Amino acid sequence: MAGFHMTVSTGSGTPIYRQITDQVRLGVATGVLAPGDALPSVRALAEQQVVNANTVAKAYAELVRDGVLESHHGKGFFVARKRHVYSRAERLRRFRQALDTFVHEAVCLDFTADEIRRAVNEKLADLDLQSKPAGVNV
Repeated sequence: MAGFHMTVSTGSGTPIYRQITDQVRLGVATGVLAPGDALPSVRALAEQQVVNANTVAKAYAELVRDGVLESHHGKGFFVARKRHVYSRAERLRRFRQALDTFVHEAVCLDFTADEIRRAVNEKLADLDLQSKPAGVNV
């Protein structure tokens, strides 16, 4: 977990618990967070990010429910060793839903198709996901 750093922004339009879940999911998907890695305690992360501990607890609970994290009573939260694998149909459904939202927002902000493609390619390059095998589930 040495390379994993989380930052939340109270000024963004995204709820803080969602920022936390998204960053943990991304950390797992990119390999920055490996199976068995410990996450900060609810209290420690809340203090570090200056947010309510209940917000962190809500994010962690969602990640546990989705099989991304495991909770070990008295020890904390860890990246799940056995990740929940969604069916191809479910992954495709989730991907299309996210893609529809993304493209709609980009078009509403007056971005051209070329600008959207360029931004997606830049983000993929940043994440080094262009050659990552299919089937990554977070």
